[in-house]
Amino acid sequence: MIIISNKNEQAILYLVSTPIGNLEDITLRALDILNKVDVIFCEDTRVSRKLLNHYEINKKLISANDSNENFIKEKMLYYLQNNNNVALISDAGTPLINDPGFKMVKYIIEKGFNVISIPGATAFLPSLIISGINPYPFLFFGFLNNKSEKRKKQLEKLKKETYTIIFYEAPHRLEKTLYDIEKVMGNRMVCISREITKIHEEVFRGNIKEYLNKEKIIKGEYVIIIEGNYIKEFSNEELYEQIEFYIKKGYSQKEAIKKVANNYNVSKNKIYDAYHKR
Repeated sequence: MIIISNKNEQAILYLVSTPIGNLEDITLRALDILNKVDVIFCEDTRVSRKLLNHYEINKKLISANDSNENFIKEKMLYYLQNNNNVALISDAGTPLINDPGFKMVKYIIEKGFNVISIPGATAFLPSLIISGINPYPFLFFGFLNNKSEKRKKQLEKLKKETYTIIFYEAPHRLEKTLYDIEKVMGNRMVCISREITKIHEEVFRGNIKEYLNKEKIIKGEYVIIIEGNYIKEFSNEELYEQIEFYIKKGYSQKEAIKKVANNYNVSKNKIYDAYHKR
Protein backbone atom coordinates (compact mmCIF):
# COMPACT_ATOMS: atom_id res chain seq x y z
CA MET A 1 0.00 0.00 0.00
CA ILE A 2 1.36 3.43 -0.97
CA ILE A 3 0.21 6.41 1.08
CA ILE A 4 1.19 9.90 -0.09
CA SER A 5 0.48 12.62 2.47
CA ASN A 6 0.12 16.40 2.04
CA LYS A 7 -0.43 16.14 -1.71
CA ASN A 8 -4.17 16.70 -1.88
CA GLU A 9 -6.89 19.20 -1.03
CA GLN A 10 -8.20 17.25 1.95
CA ALA A 11 -8.55 18.74 5.43
CA ILE A 12 -5.50 18.52 7.70
CA LEU A 13 -4.74 16.86 11.01
CA TYR A 14 -2.01 18.87 12.76
CA LEU A 15 0.09 17.22 15.48
CA VAL A 16 1.01 20.21 17.60
CA SER A 17 3.72 20.15 20.26
CA THR A 18 2.97 22.09 23.43
CA PRO A 19 5.21 23.24 26.33
CA ILE A 20 6.43 20.68 28.88
CA GLY A 21 6.35 23.24 31.68
CA ASN A 22 7.27 26.79 30.78
CA LEU A 23 4.39 28.17 28.71
CA GLU A 24 6.79 30.41 26.76
CA ASP A 25 8.25 27.32 25.10
CA ILE A 26 5.51 27.20 22.48
CA THR A 27 6.33 28.14 18.90
CA LEU A 28 4.73 30.95 16.94
CA ARG A 29 3.67 28.43 14.32
CA ALA A 30 1.96 26.26 16.96
CA LEU A 31 -0.03 29.26 18.20
CA ASP A 32 -1.00 30.15 14.63
CA ILE A 33 -2.25 26.61 13.93
CA LEU A 34 -4.20 26.38 17.19
CA ASN A 35 -5.89 29.67 16.32
CA LYS A 36 -6.82 28.48 12.83
CA VAL A 37 -8.07 24.91 13.31
CA ASP A 38 -11.75 24.17 13.82
CA VAL A 39 -11.40 21.74 16.71
CA ILE A 40 -8.66 20.51 19.07
CA PHE A 41 -8.37 16.95 20.37
CA CYS A 42 -6.43 16.70 23.64
CA GLU A 43 -5.67 14.33 26.54
CA ASP A 44 -7.28 16.32 29.34
CA THR A 45 -9.51 19.28 28.45
CA ARG A 46 -8.80 20.92 31.83
CA VAL A 47 -5.04 20.92 31.26
CA SER A 48 -5.27 22.09 27.65
CA ARG A 49 -7.77 24.82 28.52
CA LYS A 50 -5.17 26.44 30.80
CA LEU A 51 -2.73 26.69 27.89
CA LEU A 52 -5.34 27.99 25.46
CA ASN A 53 -6.66 30.54 27.97
CA HIS A 54 -3.12 31.80 28.55
CA TYR A 55 -2.86 32.62 24.84
CA GLU A 56 -6.52 33.71 24.51
CA ILE A 57 -7.41 30.88 22.13
CA ASN A 58 -11.05 29.82 22.25
CA LYS A 59 -11.61 26.49 20.48
CA LYS A 60 -13.76 23.41 20.96
CA LEU A 61 -11.84 20.77 22.91
CA ILE A 62 -12.49 17.02 22.69
CA SER A 63 -10.88 14.55 25.05
CA ALA A 64 -8.77 11.88 23.30
CA ASN A 65 -6.92 9.44 25.51
CA ASP A 66 -5.86 5.80 25.80
CA SER A 67 -9.27 4.67 26.98
CA ASN A 68 -11.29 6.14 24.10
CA GLU A 69 -8.77 6.25 21.23
CA ASN A 70 -10.52 3.57 19.16
CA PHE A 71 -13.82 5.42 19.38
CA ILE A 72 -12.51 8.96 19.09
CA LYS A 73 -10.67 8.29 15.82
CA GLU A 74 -14.10 8.02 14.14
CA LYS A 75 -15.05 11.41 15.55
CA MET A 76 -11.81 12.89 14.27
CA LEU A 77 -12.49 11.38 10.84
CA TYR A 78 -15.99 12.91 10.85
CA TYR A 79 -14.57 16.41 11.31
CA LEU A 80 -11.99 15.93 8.57
CA GLN A 81 -14.58 14.50 6.16
CA ASN A 82 -16.58 17.68 6.71
CA ASN A 83 -13.57 19.78 5.72
CA ASN A 84 -12.67 20.83 9.26
CA ASN A 85 -9.00 21.15 10.07
CA VAL A 86 -8.10 19.42 13.33
CA ALA A 87 -5.27 19.67 15.87
CA LEU A 88 -4.09 16.95 18.24
CA ILE A 89 -2.16 18.01 21.35
CA SER A 90 -0.85 16.30 24.47
CA ASP A 91 -1.04 17.60 28.03
CA ALA A 92 2.63 18.48 27.56
CA GLY A 93 5.21 17.88 24.87
CA THR A 94 4.98 16.17 21.50
CA PRO A 95 1.91 14.06 20.66
CA LEU A 96 2.44 10.27 20.42
CA ILE A 97 5.73 10.37 22.38
CA ASN A 98 4.55 8.24 25.31
CA ASP A 99 1.17 9.89 24.86
CA PRO A 100 -2.04 8.82 23.11
CA GLY A 101 -2.55 9.36 19.40
CA PHE A 102 -0.84 6.66 17.36
CA LYS A 103 -4.02 4.73 16.56
CA MET A 104 -5.79 7.95 15.55
CA VAL A 105 -2.95 9.18 13.38
CA LYS A 106 -2.48 5.84 11.64
CA TYR A 107 -6.22 5.63 10.96
CA ILE A 108 -6.40 9.16 9.53
CA ILE A 109 -3.38 8.51 7.28
CA GLU A 110 -5.01 5.33 5.96
CA LYS A 111 -8.17 7.34 5.17
CA GLY A 112 -6.11 9.58 2.89
CA PHE A 113 -6.07 12.79 4.90
CA ASN A 114 -3.09 15.07 5.37
CA VAL A 115 -1.14 14.80 8.62
CA ILE A 116 1.34 17.54 9.45
CA SER A 117 3.65 17.77 12.46
CA ILE A 118 4.23 21.10 14.19
CA PRO A 119 7.48 20.45 16.08
CA GLY A 120 8.30 21.79 19.50
CA ALA A 121 9.02 20.74 23.07
CA THR A 122 9.57 17.19 24.26
CA ALA A 123 11.09 16.18 27.59
CA PHE A 124 13.79 13.71 26.54
CA LEU A 125 15.73 15.90 24.09
CA PRO A 126 16.52 18.77 26.52
CA SER A 127 17.44 16.15 29.13
CA LEU A 128 19.72 14.35 26.68
CA ILE A 129 21.70 17.38 25.55
CA ILE A 130 22.40 18.58 29.11
CA SER A 131 23.27 15.10 30.39
CA GLY A 132 26.99 15.02 29.68
CA ILE A 133 26.41 11.55 28.20
CA ASN A 134 27.04 10.84 24.51
CA PRO A 135 23.90 12.26 22.78
CA TYR A 136 24.01 9.97 19.76
CA PRO A 137 23.25 7.38 18.78
CA PHE A 138 20.52 7.00 21.34
CA LEU A 139 17.57 4.70 21.98
CA PHE A 140 14.38 6.23 23.37
CA PHE A 141 12.51 3.55 25.32
CA GLY A 142 9.99 5.54 27.35
CA PHE A 143 8.39 3.89 30.39
CA LEU A 144 9.58 0.50 31.60
CA ASN A 145 7.01 -1.97 32.92
CA ASN A 146 5.70 -1.06 36.39
CA LYS A 147 6.24 -4.63 37.69
CA SER A 148 9.79 -5.44 38.77
CA GLU A 149 10.10 -8.90 37.21
CA LYS A 150 8.82 -7.74 33.82
CA ARG A 151 10.97 -4.62 34.09
CA LYS A 152 14.08 -6.73 34.69
CA LYS A 153 13.30 -8.83 31.62
CA GLN A 154 13.09 -5.64 29.54
CA LEU A 155 16.40 -4.47 30.99
CA GLU A 156 18.06 -7.82 30.23
CA LYS A 157 17.26 -7.26 26.55
CA LEU A 158 18.78 -3.78 26.71
CA LYS A 159 21.89 -4.34 28.83
CA LYS A 160 24.20 -5.10 25.89
CA GLU A 161 22.96 -2.09 23.93
CA THR A 162 25.83 0.28 23.16
CA TYR A 163 23.55 3.25 22.44
CA THR A 164 22.66 5.79 25.11
CA ILE A 165 19.26 4.74 26.49
CA ILE A 166 16.47 7.08 27.59
CA PHE A 167 13.69 6.16 30.00
CA TYR A 168 10.76 8.06 31.46
CA GLU A 169 9.68 7.29 35.02
CA ALA A 170 7.06 8.37 37.52
CA PRO A 171 8.21 9.57 40.97
CA HIS A 172 6.66 6.70 42.95
CA ARG A 173 8.59 4.11 40.88
CA LEU A 174 11.87 5.98 40.40
CA GLU A 175 14.00 4.34 43.10
CA LYS A 176 12.70 0.81 42.43
CA THR A 177 13.44 1.26 38.72
CA LEU A 178 16.96 2.53 39.43
CA TYR A 179 17.64 -0.43 41.75
CA ASP A 180 16.58 -2.79 38.95
CA ILE A 181 18.70 -0.94 36.37
CA GLU A 182 21.76 -1.13 38.62
CA LYS A 183 21.16 -4.81 39.36
CA VAL A 184 20.77 -5.80 35.70
CA MET A 185 22.99 -3.28 33.88
CA GLY A 186 25.54 -2.38 36.53
CA ASN A 187 26.41 0.90 38.21
CA ARG A 188 26.46 3.01 35.07
CA MET A 189 26.76 6.75 34.64
CA VAL A 190 23.35 8.39 34.42
CA CYS A 191 21.71 11.77 34.15
CA ILE A 192 18.43 12.01 36.05
CA SER A 193 16.39 15.14 35.46
CA ARG A 194 13.03 16.36 36.68
CA GLU A 195 10.80 19.40 36.19
CA ILE A 196 12.63 20.33 32.98
CA THR A 197 11.90 24.00 31.98
CA LYS A 198 10.06 24.58 35.29
CA ILE A 199 11.04 26.63 38.35
CA HIS A 200 12.27 23.58 40.30
CA GLU A 201 14.26 22.04 37.44
CA GLU A 202 16.90 19.66 38.82
CA VAL A 203 19.59 17.64 37.08
CA PHE A 204 21.76 14.92 38.65
CA ARG A 205 24.89 13.63 36.90
CA GLY A 206 26.81 10.69 38.33
CA ASN A 207 26.44 6.95 38.76
CA ILE A 208 23.29 5.13 39.90
CA LYS A 209 24.53 4.29 43.40
CA GLU A 210 25.54 7.89 44.05
CA TYR A 211 22.03 9.00 43.18
CA LEU A 212 20.36 6.34 45.33
CA ASN A 213 22.56 7.24 48.31
CA LYS A 214 22.07 10.99 48.14
CA GLU A 215 19.42 13.04 49.92
CA LYS A 216 16.73 14.00 47.46
CA ILE A 217 13.20 15.20 46.96
CA ILE A 218 11.35 12.75 44.71
CA LYS A 219 8.69 14.77 42.96
CA GLY A 220 7.69 15.42 39.36
CA GLU A 221 8.15 13.43 36.17
CA TYR A 222 11.65 12.03 35.55
CA VAL A 223 13.87 11.45 32.53
CA ILE A 224 16.67 8.89 33.01
CA ILE A 225 19.58 9.06 30.57
CA ILE A 226 21.87 6.04 30.91
CA GLU A 227 25.16 5.45 29.16
CA GLY A 228 25.45 2.56 26.73
CA ASN A 229 27.28 -0.66 27.46
CA TYR A 230 30.83 0.14 26.51
CA ILE A 231 34.16 -0.01 28.32
CA LYS A 232 36.06 3.23 28.29
CA GLU A 233 39.67 2.98 27.18
CA PHE A 234 42.29 4.46 29.44
CA SER A 235 46.05 4.66 29.75
CA ASN A 236 47.88 3.58 32.90
CA GLU A 237 49.11 7.14 33.31
CA GLU A 238 45.58 8.54 33.18
CA LEU A 239 44.41 5.88 35.63
CA TYR A 240 47.27 6.58 38.02
CA GLU A 241 46.57 10.32 37.96
CA GLN A 242 42.88 9.83 38.74
CA ILE A 243 43.50 7.50 41.66
CA GLU A 244 46.17 9.84 43.04
CA PHE A 245 43.72 12.72 42.68
CA TYR A 246 41.17 10.98 44.90
CA ILE A 247 43.87 9.93 47.42
CA LYS A 248 44.96 13.56 47.74
CA LYS A 249 41.34 14.48 48.44
CA GLY A 250 41.40 12.14 51.46
CA TYR A 251 40.20 8.84 50.02
CA SER A 252 42.04 5.65 50.92
CA GLN A 253 43.70 3.75 48.07
CA LYS A 254 40.89 1.18 48.18
CA GLU A 255 38.23 3.91 48.10
CA ALA A 256 40.00 5.74 45.27
CA ILE A 257 40.20 2.58 43.16
CA LYS A 258 36.50 1.93 43.78
CA LYS A 259 35.67 5.50 42.77
CA VAL A 260 37.60 5.26 39.50
CA ALA A 261 36.09 1.82 38.79
CA ASN A 262 32.64 3.35 39.11
CA ASN A 263 33.64 6.23 36.83
CA TYR A 264 34.79 3.82 34.14
CA ASN A 265 32.03 1.26 34.71
CA VAL A 266 34.57 -1.60 35.00
CA SER A 267 35.47 -4.00 37.79
CA LYS A 268 37.57 -2.86 40.75
CA ASN A 269 39.95 -5.78 40.15
CA LYS A 270 40.72 -4.55 36.64
CA ILE A 271 41.48 -1.06 37.90
CA TYR A 272 43.53 -2.46 40.81
CA ASP A 273 45.65 -4.60 38.49
CA ALA A 274 46.25 -1.77 36.04
CA TYR A 275 47.10 0.65 38.86
CA HIS A 276 49.67 -1.62 40.44
CA LYS A 277 51.27 -2.42 37.08
CA ARG A 278 51.82 1.33 36.77
